[in-house]
Amino acid sequence: MARRTAEPPARPGLAEAAAPAPADETPHYHGHRERLRARFAQAGAEALADYELLELTLFRSIPRRDVKPLAKALIHRFGSFAEVVSAEPARLMEVEGVSAGVAADLKLVEAAGRRLARGAIAARPLLSSWSALIEYLRATMAFSGREEFRVLFLDRRNHPSGDPAPSGADIRMTREIVSVLDPLGIVVHDHVILGRDGHASLKGLKLI
Repeated sequence: MARRTAEPPARPGLAEAAAPAPADETPHYHGHRERLRARFAQAGAEALADYELLELTLFRSIPRRDVKPLAKALIHRFGSFAEVVSAEPARLMEVEGVSAGVAADLKLVEAAGRRLARGAIAARPLLSSWSALIEYLRATMAFSGREEFRVLFLDRRNHPSGDPAPSGADIRMTREIVSVLDPLGIVVHDHVILGRDGHASLKGLKLI
């Protein structure tokens, strides 16, 4: 004779307790991105630290990863937002997480900044004051990875002056350039030495 044994009654709530709750698949950094975008929209770039502005830039290059550590690593390596976007692509890619595409996007930001600076200056007298001259030179040269010598064509009303002392080599090079250009009727009005933290004018120091 066959006999069917009764199954033990199910314990209430056992199945529900054993099954894990569905995890939230939204990455934790999505909320951070929206908050950062909102701060930028409401208060502007001046309300953001350099690494936060860099995060905003990296959002489009790296859409599916937390980019705050990378932004901080880049600022730590190069010093500032301006120096990050001005760095050579090869140096940028030395930082783990920076691909060729990310480096290209950062260089696009630099190119846009330079184009904007040139456009703003083109809309008004080019170099009408000492502060305008320094603003222009800092925008175009201050964060370059190599030394540059530029010729600026000025009118008779712009005579910048400065205080820092240039090197002997700077003075000799400038005087040689003056002596070469003078017979051609080209006047060297000044030699402005621009560094990251300051500037110097040889004309203002009466060295040319």
